[in-house]
Amino acid sequence: MSHSKSKHVGVIGLGIIGSRVAGALRERGLQVFVWNRTPRPEQNFVGSPAEVAELCDVVQLFVSDDEALLEMVRQLTPALTAQHVVTAHSTVAPESMRAAAEMVERRGARFLEAPFTGSKVAAEKGQLVYYIAGDEAALKKIRPILESSSKEIVIISQRIGDASIMKVATNMVTAASAQVAAEALALLRKSGIDPEIFQRAMKYNASNSTTLEMKVPMMISGDFAPNFSVKHMLKDIRIGLKLAESHALSLPMTDVSGDVLLEELKHGRGDADYASIAQRYFPSNQPIVRQETAKPAEAPKRERPPTTSLVKLPATGETALPEPTEKQPNEKQQSAEETREPEAVENLSGGIRGWLSRLGSFSRRAS
Repeated sequence: MSHSKSKHVGVIGLGIIGSRVAGALRERGLQVFVWNRTPRPEQNFVGSPAEVAELCDVVQLFVSDDEALLEMVRQLTPALTAQHVVTAHSTVAPESMRAAAEMVERRGARFLEAPFTGSKVAAEKGQLVYYIAGDEAALKKIRPILESSSKEIVIISQRIGDASIMKVATNMVTAASAQVAAEALALLRKSGIDPEIFQRAMKYNASNSTTLEMKVPMMISGDFAPNFSVKHMLKDIRIGLKLAESHALSLPMTDVSGDVLLEELKHGRGDADYASIAQRYFPSNQPIVRQETAKPAEAPKRERPPTTSLVKLPATGETALPEPTEKQPNEKQQSAEETREPEAVENLSGGIRGWLSRLGSFSRRAS
C-alpha cells in the first residue's frame, strides 16, 4: 500500500477496555482503525478484521473469550505478512493463546501474548498494566504503542501461555479479596457498625488494595455498573480451576469464589460488576445502612422474701417472729412461691433459724 502504516494501529473488540484503549491511542496522535462484531458508530470503523490488518501493521485484540480470540485470528490471517505484530489481550486458557500464536506465526507474522490488569478508568487514563509473553524483538517494535495505554509492562517470559497463567493467578486473588470484603461488610452491618468506617479502617490496614478501594464503595452503594463483569471473572476463575486440576492441586478458596460468582450468574447478574457478589448478603435495592444492635433483655427482678413484723413475747418482753396463719395462698401466690429463687429461700430459712435459736436462749435465761 502507498501510505505509511507506521502510526496506524488496529483495535479489534470495542468492549469496556478496547474502546477506551482506542481512545487513548488517538490522544497520543496515532491513527486507529477498529472493528467489532457488533457495528459501532466509532471513528475509522472498517468492514472486517482482515481490512484492519490491511491498514495496520500492529493489531491489538480485545475480545472476550477463547472462541472469539481464535475466530478473530482466523479472519485476520489471510491479510497477515512478516511486517505484522498481533497482540492478544484476552484472558483465555494457555492452550488457546498458543493456538492463536501458531496461526499468526504460520503466516510469518509475530505474536505477543499481552493480557492486562486494570479497569475501564485505568484504560481511559492510559494506565493499564500488560503482562507480556513472546518474542523480545516484537515487543521492542511495539513497546511505544503498548505504553500509550499503560503505566507498566511486566515481562513474564518468552513462552506463550505463561502470561495467561499469571493473569489468571492474579484474578484468583482479586476474586477472593472481593468475596472476603463482602463478608466483612455483612458482619459489620449485623453488628451495628457503620460500613463507611470500614473504608477508613482498611486504608491503614496492611491488607488494603486497589481492588478493595474500588469494590467496597460499590458494595456499600449498591451500584454495580460493570468495570469487570461477573461472567468474565467467572470465566477466569474456571480457567484457574482447570489448570489446578491438571496439576492435581486443590484450591478451596478459588472453588468458593467460583461458586459465589456462578450463583450471581444464575440470578441474572452476569453483566454486572463482580462486586455484586455482595448481594448475597444485602440486595442492591436494600443499600447497606447502619443497623442498631438489639438491646439486651433486662434481667428479671429477683423476688425478695416478704417483710415480717416482730411481736413482743409476754413472758420476757423480748421480740420474736409471729405465729404463721393458716390462710392458704391463692393460685398466684402459690406460683410465686414455686418460682422463688433458691438464694432468697435460703436467706429466709437462715433468718428463721437464727430467731428460733435466740428464742431458746432467752427462755433458758428466764427460767
